[in-house]
Amino acid sequence: MKTALKAVRLRRTAGSPDGEILRFLARRVRELRSRRGMTRKMAARDAGVSERHFAQLETGNGNVSVVLLQRIADALGVSLHELFSSEGEESAEKQMIRRFLKRLPASRLEEVVGRLKREFDPEEKARRSRIALIGMRGAGKSTLGSLWSQDANSPFVELDQEIEKDAGMLLADIFSLYGQTGFRAIEKRTLERVLGENERLVLSVGGGLVSEKETFDYLISHCYTVWIKAQPEEHMSRVMAQGDFRAMKGNHQAMADLRRILESREPLYRRADMCLDTSGLSVEESFARLKAALQENLQ
Repeated sequence: MKTALKAVRLRRTAGSPDGEILRFLARRVRELRSRRGMTRKMAARDAGVSERHFAQLETGNGNVSVVLLQRIADALGVSLHELFSSEGEESAEKQMIRRFLKRLPASRLEEVVGRLKREFDPEEKARRSRIALIGMRGAGKSTLGSLWSQDANSPFVELDQEIEKDAGMLLADIFSLYGQTGFRAIEKRTLERVLGENERLVLSVGGGLVSEKETFDYLISHCYTVWIKAQPEEHMSRVMAQGDFRAMKGNHQAMADLRRILESREPLYRRADMCLDTSGLSVEESFARLKAALQENLQ
């Protein structure tokens, strides 16, 4: 009776979808184990199963739970998705990219994905028609942006000025009335409007926009971004040369505060497509470098 039941079970499994899955899984486990130079005994030990059970799985004769599959995948150094994927259907290049991304630290994945999207996305041409300058006050965003807009025959837009137009009040009054959160919400809406209205433009944005992730993500996905940077001392001296002494008023730690802000924002600014350091350069020299870099990178 037992023999008859066993025969019936095997005949039913042989041509069933379950049987196909088990045979595929058996081949895949053997392939991954062999690739890692593991014996069956080693793999079974790392997965926490008996060698006999593991052998049944590799011959397609053993059933297995989802929990056990996860343990086997962990032992083989792959995810559950990879355990059931057929790498043989992928080109060697795709397999290499997959392995590279798997080894990449999580902190770098966002950067890599962003760069791949900017490089190969079909909408990349439209994105590169909009140039957005980011960075702290005093770096030269407005001056350089205005010069590049004339050279590229594109409109120049100061986002802060557009925010004031939309809100019907000065930036200081927006902050006073709505606070930081309210200002950032208005800033995002204004950015979306401005980019929606302009297929081509040169845009200068406030230095703190990068701290609002959703807004900054939107900016870098719709514009070719350039980080205009300078040394802290030059940031301060340029702002003061424009007649703005607010940063220094009643604040003897203004330079220390500026350094701290620059340091905290630097990882965000580095997400830009390119960086232009204007430290120690005249306006003419800075613009010449900006023009050369953009002409090279926007080809």
